Amino acid sequence: MASLFDLAKVLRSKNSGPFEITLDILFDSKEKYEKVKQSGRINTETICNLYNISEDQVHHLAFFDQALGIKITIARDISSGTIGDRDVYGAQQHAPLMKIMID
Repeated sequence: MASLFDLAKVLRSKNSGPFEITLDILFDSKEKYEKVKQSGRINTETICNLYNISEDQVHHLAFFDQALGIKITIARDISSGTIGDRDVYGAQQHAPLMKIMID
């Protein structure tokens, strides 16, 4: 068993406009990408549990085989730059993904 942190080459997050955050998971080998994809661990339920959000807040979850990557777009709980926003660029929101364990 390995963590997504150990398998992925890149785990990052960024704003996708003021109301969404995009999470990117990129791999440096087809074997690692396929292992994660086939595990079924990257799904709406997992994202909802990690980020404490409802299914309707997961706007997009896609596997891109050609790029060996996974893209997830979720709703921000507070719009970027609004009073109370602690991460204006959405650049620190990928950390929960690191905990996902892959068989």
